[in-house]
Amino acid sequence: MATVEYRNIVKNFGAVEVLRGLSFQIEPETFTVLLGPSGCGKTTLLRLTAGLEIMTSGDVLIAGERVNDVHPRDRDIAMVFQNYALYPAMKVFDNIAFSLQVRKLSPDEIRRRVGEAAATLNITDYLDRYPKELSGGQRQRVAMGRAMVRDATVFLFDEPLSNLDAKLRAHMRVEIRQLHDRLGSTSIYVTHDQIEAMTMADEIVLMHDGEIEQIGTPDEVYDRPANRFVADFIGTPSMNFLSGEVVADNGSPAFRAENVQVSLPDSVPATSGRKITCGLRPADLSLSETGSINGKLILAEKTGADIHLHVAVGDRNIVAVVPRSANVAAGQTVRLAIDPAKVHLFDAVTQHRVN
Repeated sequence: MATVEYRNIVKNFGAVEVLRGLSFQIEPETFTVLLGPSGCGKTTLLRLTAGLEIMTSGDVLIAGERVNDVHPRDRDIAMVFQNYALYPAMKVFDNIAFSLQVRKLSPDEIRRRVGEAAATLNITDYLDRYPKELSGGQRQRVAMGRAMVRDATVFLFDEPLSNLDAKLRAHMRVEIRQLHDRLGSTSIYVTHDQIEAMTMADEIVLMHDGEIEQIGTPDEVYDRPANRFVADFIGTPSMNFLSGEVVADNGSPAFRAENVQVSLPDSVPATSGRKITCGLRPADLSLSETGSINGKLILAEKTGADIHLHVAVGDRNIVAVVPRSANVAAGQTVRLAIDPAKVHLFDAVTQHRVN
């Protein structure tokens, strides 16, 4: 399978700069997710890869070949769209087979490829139906089958699950990832849903305002976010942020803010007095009688698996995720603790990670 390389990609729509000099490479057979909020440029980048948009400047290379001037049909890519893009007047078989029929493959070869794709996706019994007779998940499988039969070197997915309900999205996440593993393909998947990215990706490319904020595995972007934006975007519930400074506590570094003092590892490269934004993931906080974060419990939000505690700490509210067995009630004072190794520190001015 092929590498996909982007070199200084710039894309403008009139006076609006959508992509600002992006450069990175996607390795063969990896499942790469382009993640970010709406309007960050991820779908535009995918469409540039497919040849559906013309870039302002820069180069796209597939398998080492510059494809800027190559027609979409000749780029050896297959794309699954957000709205499925099925032909309503064609039955499922013909929807899947259409690109093969256009290429004038033999009827036996078309039947073989469609049959294999349908069997893989468990839609063999639906080949004689029209799209309107299918559920959303079945239509999504048909769209994937149409991509599969092309034997493309690169598969592109443009938010393919956004029209499905939560339960079906979870099911289809597994199916798409398993399909990628079976085909050994190079896959590029666009989503604004960080759960999809964290559960499916080999590598995440996190974008914001037309630029790349961080590239890394799901564990890397979760455990060591490069800046405050990444830290805030990745994780549910979102990371808590407190503004304060580094102080010396009996010779060891600590973070201090109103009603908060958190010990820091001795290796923290931040001097006493430095203004810092401290990030605390809700799942890393725990109830403790000796905890150094003091606050008033505003709400205990039961989710079934655990409890989300909303705690007023000074003039800020923070969230802690604790076991469902915790005996707490709104209005009481609580103390929270965290392992110093789990504390994230960001420069108060640049918002870049400092530890």
